[in-house]
Amino acid sequence: MTTSQRKKCLVEFQLAEQPLRAGEVAIVGAGPGDPGLLTLRALMLIQQADAVVYDRLVSPQIMELVNPTAECIHVGKASGCHYVPQEDTNELLVQLAIKQRRVVRLKGGDPYIFGRGGEEAEFLVDNDIDFQVVPGITSAAGCASYCGIPLTHRDYSQSVTFVTGHRKADQSLELNWHVLAAPGQTRVFYMGLHNAPTIVRELMAHGLPGDCPVALVERGTTPQQHMAITTLANLEATILREGFQPPTLIIVGEVVHLADKLAQPTAAGWHSGQSEPVVASAGGRAV
Repeated sequence: MTTSQRKKCLVEFQLAEQPLRAGEVAIVGAGPGDPGLLTLRALMLIQQADAVVYDRLVSPQIMELVNPTAECIHVGKASGCHYVPQEDTNELLVQLAIKQRRVVRLKGGDPYIFGRGGEEAEFLVDNDIDFQVVPGITSAAGCASYCGIPLTHRDYSQSVTFVTGHRKADQSLELNWHVLAAPGQTRVFYMGLHNAPTIVRELMAHGLPGDCPVALVERGTTPQQHMAITTLANLEATILREGFQPPTLIIVGEVVHLADKLAQPTAAGWHSGQSEPVVASAGGRAV
């Protein structure tokens, strides 16, 4: 056997996922929507599952890959409109496992990045349920890449921060705005549409200029992708004019300038809904 053949056999062995055990829960990240971004391990697990408990952000194309005999249970949530309370979802996972089902908890993006996967894992541990976690491509990475925005760049951004734009039970958005307004970084706000006025007010109050470029990306990496480029000062007006709805990411930073140069609308065969650039009020230049 040649060295190349041995390496191939080793990879095939490593990818030969052991069957999901009865009574076990796999908390699986489905990525931002494009089924091509699903990990191999995630694909194997959803094809083995007896029960799939899934969120509204899991795309229909990914659900088509689920074991056709599996029971699929929708527990999707939207801001201010919870179809199934989180506590009920936690209990559902435990009850399915007790019934010796092979359970996949399928979540959009990555389960441990603003996905409540940590809360669900804690509940499983507290109830002595075996579980595993499969990371997924978080929406910030997937959506930014599809829109031509590198989250870090040596010339523009030396760090990136993922920020929640929504607090539990509609609590006020109290963040370290002084740190977030510092230069040389990219800020990605998840679930931030409702609190966009607060984001604009606090970032500008702490020194970020109003002409700082901002990208809005709704349903990124999917055929319904909708993108607009604006400035911090014009963010609220752009949201209203363009009719952005959740799920929408807000990307704030100089790297957004690269979108016009790097965006490839037909990447991976997916149609982009990128809109025409929005003219900024600061100096009248387009960004």
